[in-house]
Amino acid sequence: MTTTDTERFQRGLKKLKEIDGQAGENVIRSLQQVAPDLARYTIEYPFGDVYSRPGLDLKSREIATVAALTAMGNAAPQLKVHIHAALNVGCTVTEVMEIIIQMSVYAGFPAALNGAFAAEEVFLERGLIEKPSSET
Repeated sequence: MTTTDTERFQRGLKKLKEIDGQAGENVIRSLQQVAPDLARYTIEYPFGDVYSRPGLDLKSREIATVAALTAMGNAAPQLKVHIHAALNVGCTVTEVMEIIIQMSVYAGFPAALNGAFAAEEVFLERGLIEKPSSET
């Protein structure tokens, strides 16, 4: 890597840690053996370039990301990482759910339902909601 690439990588790694914390680091670590270049690209481009741009704050960027991943309907693991990230940068549980509900209008109910279930997993994992008791 050139000096510029190294600076880009370091900027991206810092931003990744700020936004995604351990979850983001786990994704990068899981790619290291099978696709180290993809791990590097993931740090450099999204986090070193895009997330580091002025113009939108991190909360706004995560709102857009959660909306896009919900609308895609086929990216549950990435959606969970970015729901964590949205919470890390200041979104509330209510805001995350409103983003997902908004996507029901544009992406359909199946995508919104899948998004809601992904959000539930994240909220439970973080202790933000309680697991519903099963009915007998």
